[in-house]
Amino acid sequence: MLALIGLSYSPTTLPVVKNTNTIRLTCLLSAVAVVSAACAAAEAGPREIEVAGRQVTVAVDGGEVVLDTTSLGVRAEAADGTRWELSAPAAGDLGRAGDVSVRDGKATWSYPAKGLTVTAGGEAGRLAVTVHADRDGSMTWPVSGTDPTIGEVQFPRGEGLSVPVADPWWNSGAAGIAGSELGVVDGLTMPFWGYSRPGHGAGYIAGTDLGTSLRFVSDRGRLHTETVHDFSARESTMDHSITFALTDGSPVAAARDYRNWLLDHGGIAPLREKIARNPEVGKLVGAFHAYTWGQARTPEGIQRMRELGLGRMWLGYDADDQPMSQPATDAAKRAGYLVGPYDSWANAQDPATADNPSSSWPAPVWQESCVHHADGTVLTGFGGRGCYLSSEAFAQDTRLMVDRTRSMTTNGANSYFLDVDAAGELHSDHTPTHPMNRARDRQNRLARMSWLADDQKLVLGSESAGSWANHVLAYSHGSSTPVSDQLWKLERDKETWGGYAPVGAPAFFFKPVRLPADAARAMFDPKYRVPLYQTVLHDSVISTDRWELPWSKLPDQSATRAMLAMLHNTPLNLVLNESELDARGEQIAELQRFFEPLHRAAATEPMTDFRWLTPDHLVQRTSFGGGVLTVTANFSLQPHDGLPAGCLDAVVRGGVPQRICPAGL
Repeated sequence: MLALIGLSYSPTTLPVVKNTNTIRLTCLLSAVAVVSAACAAAEAGPREIEVAGRQVTVAVDGGEVVLDTTSLGVRAEAADGTRWELSAPAAGDLGRAGDVSVRDGKATWSYPAKGLTVTAGGEAGRLAVTVHADRDGSMTWPVSGTDPTIGEVQFPRGEGLSVPVADPWWNSGAAGIAGSELGVVDGLTMPFWGYSRPGHGAGYIAGTDLGTSLRFVSDRGRLHTETVHDFSARESTMDHSITFALTDGSPVAAARDYRNWLLDHGGIAPLREKIARNPEVGKLVGAFHAYTWGQARTPEGIQRMRELGLGRMWLGYDADDQPMSQPATDAAKRAGYLVGPYDSWANAQDPATADNPSSSWPAPVWQESCVHHADGTVLTGFGGRGCYLSSEAFAQDTRLMVDRTRSMTTNGANSYFLDVDAAGELHSDHTPTHPMNRARDRQNRLARMSWLADDQKLVLGSESAGSWANHVLAYSHGSSTPVSDQLWKLERDKETWGGYAPVGAPAFFFKPVRLPADAARAMFDPKYRVPLYQTVLHDSVISTDRWELPWSKLPDQSATRAMLAMLHNTPLNLVLNESELDARGEQIAELQRFFEPLHRAAATEPMTDFRWLTPDHLVQRTSFGGGVLTVTANFSLQPHDGLPAGCLDAVVRGGVPQRICPAGL
């Protein structure tokens, strides 16, 4: 199970597409077993790998890739003769490289001074490289995007971005990317990235995601990335595995490559299968998501939603002292809705002073179950409150999660939102009674999420779910949002953003906010948004924007966000109370009525195409299931091919085009 969901991405030798390259190894050393075996293979016919001096050439789909063993520089040679640099040399001195040997289709050499051994070969049409360390340390490699012909970099921050590498704004501090370093587990939703150049591109996958981060560097007005890997025996990260693929340069080509990699490794659980195991999951299809307050948590509020015409809904309620009653939950289920609590098993506070019910745990959790640093100090919890809880402590005493779940679902809830668990915020615990590393933490979280979904039959969601959690989740709140660091600063400004008062309509969720121009551009400008997450996981996990960014929170972006949701075939995430239903209920219902048949048609289908239809990237088209659904959105200020500005056309196969032009708020 753990191998299937990617707890440890171990490179596997898979068939590769062969070309006419041969292994040119001298047979004068045939007494050496490995060389004689290579010679015999060379005489038998074409092979995928060639060694010439310090150059190792590997055949891949679309051409071949050449590694320089003296520096780990990598270059691509496409089938049409185009050449470009896939990686500059590794940062820092590797020392003298040892001789290259070839066995079973893989080349191996070492850097004795650094205690590193490299294995490289073909894997399902890609170059697969693993660097193994015999001691703790770090390395910076690959260094990608350095070729002067590169035009754009794609990376899955939230749903995904495609950024022009020479754009002055993206190279500035205002964009918040240059100079940043994102963990591929907790800073990206998926462990890959890609580059595009005229007619070609490349995709990179961090097979060993734990201990690996992606650093964005601006050098002479151009962005490139440096992959940093920390080798740690305690963290089980002594291998650094990277795959390289040549692509067609599409803005989602690297995502397609990663999807294929996951499928090859058994790493995608289809939504159809989740629905078959638990038919309640099917109620997500066509549903908008909403966190409820005040009257919206009552039977009368549920009835109001039905009268407005909200056909399918997922309704959640925050961790406060006014959860949905059983009569309200029963009314929601009679309406065909999903309903469930927000909960978190990541934070513990003293019950006498806890600021929310989800952080209040019975003794001795607060005293004994906290994560500790190596020096014995407690890892302070989110927002400086309490402590982070150890998943290993919970794994040792499963009564904690059994009792907690029972208490949170006594009202008959059929869904559950478990915050943080799938977001990649993993911890290393040095507590003597419940030690763990980050890999063990992830294993524990996957096990308890699987228990909630499979044993308890709850329709489970989590926050900004990484691809590694797709097997255990049905939905994810936040994986659609490419968060700018400016957002966190803004949310801490309670005067601007709002706090948790008044009761029933906390300003944190209900107060409209105007994003600073730079944050709005980095997060929501459609010309930079590309559906990488949907390309990989549309038919596995239903994704929305973050739960504290409901549709009405950002009026200036409301029309764009509605169009992006329809284009990507993903639901809006809302916040609802009586006032919100009064002011926006009919508009929300109109959007939901448009969305529901599109989602019913394509929710269980993969996203099979995405393209820009205009040079400015503001007219975009998606396709699902090879044409089951096609959606075209015009984000520009001018009509395009009969589609007015600010409008979207959708066609379900066999049907007539449907159009919506969201007015925004």
